[in-house]
Amino acid sequence: MQRRRLSSELRRLRDASGYTLEEAAKKSGIARSRLGRIETSDLKTVKTADLDALLDLYEVTETGTREAMHGLARDAGERGWWSRYRDVFGTRALPDFEAEAAAIRTFTCQVVPGLLQIPEYADALVRGTGAFADDEIRRRVDARMERQQILTRFYPPDYSAVVDEAALRRQPSDPAIMREQVTHLDHMATRSNIQLYVLPFAAGLHAATLGSFVIMDFPDPLDPSIGFSETPTDTLFVEDEAEIQRYNAMWYEVVNAALTPAQSRDFLRDLLASLEREQ
Repeated sequence: MQRRRLSSELRRLRDASGYTLEEAAKKSGIARSRLGRIETSDLKTVKTADLDALLDLYEVTETGTREAMHGLARDAGERGWWSRYRDVFGTRALPDFEAEAAAIRTFTCQVVPGLLQIPEYADALVRGTGAFADDEIRRRVDARMERQQILTRFYPPDYSAVVDEAALRRQPSDPAIMREQVTHLDHMATRSNIQLYVLPFAAGLHAATLGSFVIMDFPDPLDPSIGFSETPTDTLFVEDEAEIQRYNAMWYEVVNAALTPAQSRDFLRDLLASLEREQ
């Protein structure tokens, strides 16, 4: 997040100064390719000398502003807990953005949202893909459980989840796991920072039939919202304003089609009773 914020501010300063990327690179003495990577936040660290050269070029003389920019550059080099799970999250980590978000909204169509999964359900889910060895499964489950800490920290984000009924009907091989998972969802739905919606089959076709997604909103106006989705082999982060608007439109449409939070809790309790009768 800090790297993204620094890059955004440097782009803004260049635009305000009237320089093209090529002109800024030439006048600052920074290679164009390197400056381009700084501005797209692809460069993990920004050298002090490079940052000073850019701030001088853009005529940023106010001491507090310069110190704040250097602070962002230093913070961008710090590694969060998720760096231990780079093999799970990849180089651009979802938890990096979740940790900074003021609000997280998600729609899931096949599985319970990751931030609301119990360990046994997460294990069954990853194991069911047939793509990972036992030690990899454990790491993925451990990483998912660590991600969930943001929901119970002192200042948690507002978390809203629309869960398709299909995700609740699709059971692991052990029925007891789904009973515990549904109980956990009902419990988490009582928290003041969590809103849970069930999208029933009766809603029919809806705006998000093409797949699950996450929208993360941030407290600082300099940090625009991010959309996130994943495929079996890759993850996609979306920052384009038009695409975020499309994500938001889908979100509000599925919320309007879903049961209310109170109705959703009734649905979960009825489902739990049904699972217990089946057992």
